[in-house]
Parts: sequence; C-alpha cells; structure tokens
Amino acid sequence: MPDVILEARKITMQFGGLKAVDSLEFKIEKGQLAGLIGPNGAGKTTVFNMLTGVYAPTSGEVLLCGKSLAGLKPFEISHLGMTRTFQNIRLFKDLTVLDNVLIAGHQHMKYGIFDALVQTKKFVTAEQGLMDKAMDLLKIFKMDDKAHKAACSLPYGEQRKLEIVRALATDPKIILLDEPAAGMNHSETHHLMETIAKIRQQFNLTVLLIEHDMKLVMGICENIVVLDHGVKIEEGHPGKVQTSQRVIEAYLGVEEPG
Repeated sequence: MPDVILEARKITMQFGGLKAVDSLEFKIEKGQLAGLIGPNGAGKTTVFNMLTGVYAPTSGEVLLCGKSLAGLKPFEISHLGMTRTFQNIRLFKDLTVLDNVLIAGHQHMKYGIFDALVQTKKFVTAEQGLMDKAMDLLKIFKMDDKAHKAACSLPYGEQRKLEIVRALATDPKIILLDEPAAGMNHSETHHLMETIAKIRQQFNLTVLLIEHDMKLVMGICENIVVLDHGVKIEEGHPGKVQTSQRVIEAYLGVEEPG
C-alpha cells in the first residue's frame, strides 16, 4: 500500500452557528500532487488553516506521517515537515529576496547562541551551506539575479514565486500552495505549472494546492478533492472530477424548475 503522508479524519470547523467545513475526510499519498478545489466560499482556505495549525478543528483530527497534529502550533507543524504559502502574500517586504529565503531556512540550524556570537567554524559552515542552498532555490525559479533586491520591488507574480521558494527552504515533506497562480498571466501560469512539477520530482515533495485556474489544476494534479459549502462532493482523478454532475452543478448552479 502507498504511504499516506497527510490525512484528514472527519475534520470540522464551526464558527458560532456556521459550519465552514463539515466532517471532511481525505488522504494524500507520499509524492502525490493533489488539488483542493471548489467555488468561492467553499471552505478551501479554512481547510488549509486547519491542516497547518492556524485553526484547531472543532472536531476531527489531522495526521502528518501518521502523527496527530492536535494541539501543535504552526511553527511546530512546520518543523515536522509541512509548510504552506498564503492566499494573501506574506513576505518580509522590506527585506531582500535572499533574506526572505534565509529566514525560512534558519529553523533547521543546529548551532547555538555562542556559535553565532563567536562565529565558530560550526556557525560559518552552517551559514555558508544555508546561503548556497538559498541561492540554488532562487536559481530554480530564475530569481537568483534578484537576490539582493527588496522583496517589495518584485512584480506580483514574482512575489508569489518567492513565497514558494521560502516555503521550500524549510525542507518540507509536503507543501501546501494556496492559489499559487493568483494574479499571474497565462505565460507565468504555464511556467509555474512546469516549476511545480519539477520541484515535486527534484525535492521528492508531496504537493497539495488550492487553485481557481482549472487548466492548471487539471494539467498537473493526479488527485482532486472538491468542496462545496464545506462538504466534500467529489474526489478522484481529473477526468472523473471534470465529468461529475455534482461538480458541474456546484460551479454552474442548478436551473430552478419553471
């Protein structure tokens, strides 16, 4: 049987009298490139927030590599190997592109305060390794020539890519991408599709993404979970999802009988 890296077991999120997500279940296999889609307001970002510890589910459980994430904070979940990007860009905009990536990579540094103050060999070696890794990641996204520019000076599409680079710097086992193609033109979106597929292979990553660009989703995702009003209405390969009557109705609506 394939290894399951991420599992949602009947997770529910209730805000007062509103159930934003209701008893959602799914599994993401190791190495899979999966999608989470649905109309606006379907609860997709709420699901990401529950998976990554921003919200504690009202009920249900999230497991990463078989380990329950109950009670863990986002930074603790990141240390375990799950990281994410956000629908609204959350870069350190006044810092350089390179510094944004270095900050993310520092969570795995093994040296102590003394090493940093005295700049021991351990510190110098670790910092150089992190610098090399950060530049290598920027090269993959063709952003190494912008390493010393302020993050806020980048075009919107490149700020989106920088968020992905920063997430990769944490050495994740699984990366959650919240609308990575938002604000990108057709050419940028096509390049992003190729890059996501490339980094999945190169870094032995598992990827779960939320995306409204159906061409992107259907072009790269192997398994897709469809939400509507917080409830899973379909799951399967792109062909199954595209032809599902429940999915078509959720996106296009149902004509009222006259």
